[in-house]
Amino acid sequence: MKITLLGTGTSQGIPVVGCDCDVCTSEDSRDKRLRSGVLVESGDTNILIDTGPDLRYQMLKNRVHKVDTILYTHEHNDHIIGLDDIRPFNFAQKIDMPLYAMPRVADELECRFGYIFQESQYPGLPRAIMNRLENLDPFHIFDIKVQPINIMHGNLPILGYRLGDFAFITDASFISDENVELLQGCKVIVINALQKKAHRTHFTLSQALDMIGRIQPEKAYITHLSHRMGKTVEWEKDLPKNVFPAFDGLEIHL
Repeated sequence: MKITLLGTGTSQGIPVVGCDCDVCTSEDSRDKRLRSGVLVESGDTNILIDTGPDLRYQMLKNRVHKVDTILYTHEHNDHIIGLDDIRPFNFAQKIDMPLYAMPRVADELECRFGYIFQESQYPGLPRAIMNRLENLDPFHIFDIKVQPINIMHGNLPILGYRLGDFAFITDASFISDENVELLQGCKVIVINALQKKAHRTHFTLSQALDMIGRIQPEKAYITHLSHRMGKTVEWEKDLPKNVFPAFDGLEIHL
């Protein structure tokens, strides 16, 4: 399995428009962060997690020629708004793109992208098939076992995903003991940490490290970072030996 981190920033990305802080003006390529996105490849199967506003550029930058399925974590703009850019995959693969989302998120996608899901379509529009995840039961996408993970983003229930020995958690502020158990045994986890100071809807760095300690993966990567975290070269010094900063374009092999 190969995992490519397409975007590791928050809703504003880094650099933030109009900001001249040390992070936004950093020359370290790891401090340049697009909005969240992950590609998981196993054999001939390519699974995309979320379709943020940078999707087109992420697909070009990482030379992605095929997407078989899209999993959605939640309905916030920085995780869905690039859905229209699936069109090249529709045309090249001659498929209606399968989407998986919890019912509330599916409803929001069908509302905001109604033209994609209407029966009568103008030629050239994107096409997708919605699959509603009514519960947390695992399911398979070809040869990959997918386990949805119920997490909290402030007061909003959202999903993380475990795919085989890899897990992706973004925008979390709380994970219950029951769902921590579903993550245990993972070899690699990518998990969010917005900044060092307390935040109402996202893990801080210390909270993310505490969660990693509970899950006990072989390796962990910190993602969904804001410019308030500081420069990567500085905060990475505080990480345990098996925890690393995520950055755009990082490839993880399992």
